[in-house]
Amino acid sequence: MHRRELLKLLSAAGILPVVSPELFAMMRQAQPALGYTLRTLDTYQNETVLAMIDLIVPATGTPGAKGARVDEFIDVILTEWATAEERQHFLEGIASVDAQSQKLFSRKFIELPQEQQFVLLRSMDDAIDWAGTSGGPNDAMPGEFDRQLQGEFFRVFKTLTLHGYYTSEIGFSQELKLEIIPGAQHGCAAVNPGKKA
Repeated sequence: MHRRELLKLLSAAGILPVVSPELFAMMRQAQPALGYTLRTLDTYQNETVLAMIDLIVPATGTPGAKGARVDEFIDVILTEWATAEERQHFLEGIASVDAQSQKLFSRKFIELPQEQQFVLLRSMDDAIDWAGTSGGPNDAMPGEFDRQLQGEFFRVFKTLTLHGYYTSEIGFSQELKLEIIPGAQHGCAAVNPGKKA
């Protein structure tokens, strides 16, 4: 898959339950294999990413973004699909989280209690105009697909986190309780408890 195809998929897959099996299969290509070794994020950056994704998609009845290895998904995107400029912007964004944490709480982000980490991420989220013309990945115009990894750091980070989670086996099968290739159609059949209709 080429970079342009990936960006189109990120743009098209805002509501994953309606994604076709083919589209989902293509997005799964960016999911890391077991035993993946980080290639772009260093250990400290990865710890920051892990703390952030855990607040965005925490573990509940199912594993969260940490359990789905979304940090590795982000590393794959940064390594294989992002331009050097996008990669640098993203890494600077991670550093800016620490800078904001130092300014507000006089401690590194990963050293903060989870409540303060949440406050900081919430303030970053509130600063984004999600309702604007480019409020989300589905609002991109055809000529804007190549800019999906550009823009405000936290918008890109949150989008990658959600896409990474919901295209993982955990997010798709356990959280959404969806099947990549559903079984035969049986009209008027009762829905099993725990399955989405």
